[in-house]
Amino acid sequence: MAVESVRLSVPAKAEYARSVRMLAATLAVSDKLSVDDVEDVRMAAEEGFVYACSTSPERCDVNFLLEDESVTMDFSLGEDVAPAVEEQQSEQLELVKLLLSAICDEFEVAERAGVPTLHLLKKAGNVE
Repeated sequence: MAVESVRLSVPAKAEYARSVRMLAATLAVSDKLSVDDVEDVRMAAEEGFVYACSTSPERCDVNFLLEDESVTMDFSLGEDVAPAVEEQQSEQLELVKLLLSAICDEFEVAERAGVPTLHLLKKAGNVE
C-alpha cells in the first residue's frame, strides 16, 4: 500500500468522538489490519480524542497516516496541555494515558510544526 494521508477536523465536543472512532476503524480496515488491530486503533482514536478535548481546543484536527501495516494518528491539542482539572478528571486522564501507552506502539505529547500534538502509532501485531 502506498502511504496515504487523511485529515479530519471536528469540534472538540464529546458528540464527535464516534465520528473520529469510526473513521479510524474504517482506515485501519482499508490498511488491512487484523480485527484485533482495528479494535486497538478504534480504541486509541477514541481515547486520543478524549485526551485532546481535555486540553480545551476549539477544534480537534486529526491527521491519519496509513502505511504498510500501521496507522499513525496525530491529534492537535489546545494550549492547556497540562490541564488544571479536578482530581477525578486528572485520574481519568492518567487512565487514558495508561491505556494509550498499552495499546499503541508509540505514544507521545510533543510539539510538531509549532503545534502541541498527541502522536499515536499502532503497528500490525502485538505491542512490543
